Amino acid sequence: MSRVVVTGRVPDAAIEKLRAEHEVDAWEGPESIGREELLRRVAGADAVVSLLTERIDAELLDAAGPQLKVVSNVAVGYDNIDVPACTGRGIIATNTPGVLTEATADIAFGLILMATRRLGEGERLIRAGQPWKWGMFFLLGSSLQGKTLGIVGMGGIGQATARRAKAFGMDIVYQSRSEIDPAIAAELGARQVDLDELLTLSDVISLHCPYGAATHHLIGAEQLAAMKSSTYLVNTARGPIVDEAALAAALHEGVIAGAGLDVFENEPQVHPELLDLENVTLVPHLGSATVETRTAMAVLAADNTLAVLRGEQPPTPIG
Repeated sequence: MSRVVVTGRVPDAAIEKLRAEHEVDAWEGPESIGREELLRRVAGADAVVSLLTERIDAELLDAAGPQLKVVSNVAVGYDNIDVPACTGRGIIATNTPGVLTEATADIAFGLILMATRRLGEGERLIRAGQPWKWGMFFLLGSSLQGKTLGIVGMGGIGQATARRAKAFGMDIVYQSRSEIDPAIAAELGARQVDLDELLTLSDVISLHCPYGAATHHLIGAEQLAAMKSSTYLVNTARGPIVDEAALAAALHEGVIAGAGLDVFENEPQVHPELLDLENVTLVPHLGSATVETRTAMAVLAADNTLAVLRGEQPPTPIG
């Protein structure tokens, strides 16, 4: 029987799967586990099931010891894991792609609607008890029909967001590391362009690319200035893809019309200048936050862990 350390609270279905075969040490505290406590707990572990709030680096891998076989991240993104450090030690790293595609696309399109139709502003006005009445020019937003959605990163979530956009009558352009299946492109009416063209063409831009050195501050002052003043930017990928200070300045100065953010550069902190702006919708990293999706993510992470501990190929290894 192996020892599995779970770094945070996950749905019971995943814990039960793990406990059926192995000893499980699961952090149950209401707050994220502290670094020193995490390093203490992983000592002697054969497997670590990690949340995106925990940094899995060389220090942690050394603290765990040479018997560590697998790190299973309960997330599709894995910028919290030093994958080369894992590989160099013969440790398999896994993530949970696929199971959160639809939920995250729902949030992306929800943010598109909130930003373009000023729904957050409207709710804040009512909750603040401010006087209002219907009028021809009251809280006018922007329609989506006939507009162009630019998707940066046309993987599963980008494609799912594009399907929602097509149903709303939007045209689709995308920038991605590789061209998508021609059949899917035809179904979506999606056209591949480079990033510069996407920035100038799009009425709404939705970010779905992975985060890494190549995409750090992919959207900064220069890229924001290239957009139309009527453009809306949505980010449900990873916060540091956008330079938040540059975005706050662009929103304040009217360089672009608005934004919707589910992720932030220094989570859980949000750039203070964004908090004072009405033309940005801010939600606290809710992309995968449905009961069904979070359960599926945790169960997939458990399946990855169990497979490696059995000497089998995990369902979704990284790389």
